[in-house]
Parts: sequence; structure tokens; C-alpha cells
Amino acid sequence: MRTLTGRELNRALLERQLLLDRTRMGIPRALEKMGGLQAQYAPSMYIGLWSRVEGLRRDDLTRALERRSVVQGTLMRMTIHLVSASDYWPFAVGVRKARRESWLKGPRGLDVSGAARKLRARLTDGPLGQAEVDKVLGGDPAVRNGVGLYVDLVRVPPSGTWERRRADIYAAAEEWLGPAEVTPEDGIEHLIRSYLAGFGPAPTADIANWAGLPISDVTPVLERLKLRRFRSETGGELVDLPRAPLPDPETPAPVRFLPTWDATLLAHARRTGVLPEEFRPRVFNVKTPHSMQTLLVDGAVAGTWKHERGRVLLEPFARLDRATMRELREEADRLADFHA
Repeated sequence: MRTLTGRELNRALLERQLLLDRTRMGIPRALEKMGGLQAQYAPSMYIGLWSRVEGLRRDDLTRALERRSVVQGTLMRMTIHLVSASDYWPFAVGVRKARRESWLKGPRGLDVSGAARKLRARLTDGPLGQAEVDKVLGGDPAVRNGVGLYVDLVRVPPSGTWERRRADIYAAAEEWLGPAEVTPEDGIEHLIRSYLAGFGPAPTADIANWAGLPISDVTPVLERLKLRRFRSETGGELVDLPRAPLPDPETPAPVRFLPTWDATLLAHARRTGVLPEEFRPRVFNVKTPHSMQTLLVDGAVAGTWKHERGRVLLEPFARLDRATMRELREEADRLADFHA
């Protein structure tokens, strides 16, 4: 069994996350290649796509949301994601059972399913704002937090966009996208394939961690799939899709800017070395649990950035050579133009 080095895993992730070369494919297809984007903060999804899609303009994503070719919803790990319309139902159905089981470990005695039926009935007339949703649910925060487990809700424009960042207008997914036509088993298989396509060869635990599923739900589905198998440098087994790209480990990696919440920095991608462990406390900490905005040099986090007064300011963690700084400043100028 072939052993993959850390650098091979790094380049595989960068390739599959569209961070080696910006793609010219449309936004929905790019999201499908990546396994979606976390979207708790609306500008993050715009910047995440800007770093991956050639020539992306802010209006491109806003129009895609308005045309319903992409959608925002609470999905993997019970966090808000931006996904293609085609990926929404497989993801939602695949994680539904695990989400409900997690919820049932919490508050007791709440009629969440009854409240969901009331809300679902109201949503047949069209989207509702947060205040209207609260009125239907009676204002109980616990019920509001749990109702999405029993009625599939998506966040719809103009909310949750660059122009109006608070995602506080909701629609029933069936009304916005059409009915679900996928089984839970097919949903879990789709989640597995999406993770491997977007993040590279991985152990079972990383797939489960990303999806927010118990390993016991992932393992039997993995066993029936035709997959490649590798070993990591620490001896653990890695699985991968047949014919998925494994670039040469010496492939050059251009500088890239990542927003907060970017999934390449989370625990399920640790094996790839995108976030060196010595820098993890500087990127994720009590003040920034959502992560700092980071810059990549040679495929790894080398500092942070921020947009301030029309400029993108760079804060490298260590001294960088002149050519790298020039490349970073040029990319920073392009990102400042994107903000303008």
C-alpha cells in the first residue's frame, strides 16, 4: 500500500479546493468540487469563492443566490453552508438523523415537531423574516434553535448577502428548491464522495468529523464503495476516490487569501499541513473562535490579513522573502478591489 507524504496530502487538498489554480467553472460546480463553503458570515463565502474562481465578481454570487442555483442552509456539523442546489438535499437528508439525535440529548419537554408543523404551514405562503418566525414559534429560543431539525429551512436573499449580511429571511427548502428525492443512505454516500473529492485522501474519522456524523454511520457506507487505499506517514489508512487528482508534491502553490471559517483550516484537514500547528493558537483562540483571516504561502498559513480603509493589510507570522511579499501585495491589491 502506497504511503502518502504530508506534502502530497497538502497538494491534493489545494488542488481539490481549487487553491492551486483558479477555476473558470460556474459557482454551483465549483461549490460541488469543494464540498461547499461555510457561510456563518456572509462576506466569507464571497472571499472564499474569489480565491478559487477566476474573475469572480460579488454580483455573480448574489445573482446565483437569487436564481436559486446555490443556497445557504444549516447542514454539516450543524453549521451554515453555501452549497449548490443539487447538493442541498443529499447533504440535508444525509445529516438529518445525526442532527436530530444530537438535539435530543439537550432540552426535554419541548414540542419542537409541533412548532415545526406550524412554521411549515406558514412558509407555504412564502419566506418569513426572523421576527415573523419568532411570532409563529412563540418566542422560545430553545424551540427556535431546534425547529430546523424538523422543517428544512434555507436562508434566502436579500439576506445573507454581501449587501445585507444578516441571514434572517427563511424559506422552506421544499418551496425554494423543490422536494427531496434522496434516501438517507444515498445522502451519506454523497457526503463521503463530496468530502474525498474536496479534501483528498482521508481516514474515516476525518470524513465523519467534517460531516458531523458518527463513525458508525460512515463505516458501512464506505465498505460498499470502490475506493483507493493509502497509508499516511504515521501508518494510518487513508481512503480516496478512484482517479481523484494527486498532484506532484513539488507543484508550486501560489499565495492565496482565505476568509474566516474556511474549512481547510479545521480539524478534519489537519493531516494536510495547511495550518501549521505552531500557528493554530494564533488563528483560532478565545477572541477568534471563527478563525482569523489567513494568507497562504507555499500551501500553508504564513500570516493573517484584514481589510481596513480600502486596503488589505498583511500581517506575516515571520519574515518573508522579497519575491513572496511582492506576490502577496499584488494579491492584496486585487482583494482590495474586490471589496471596493
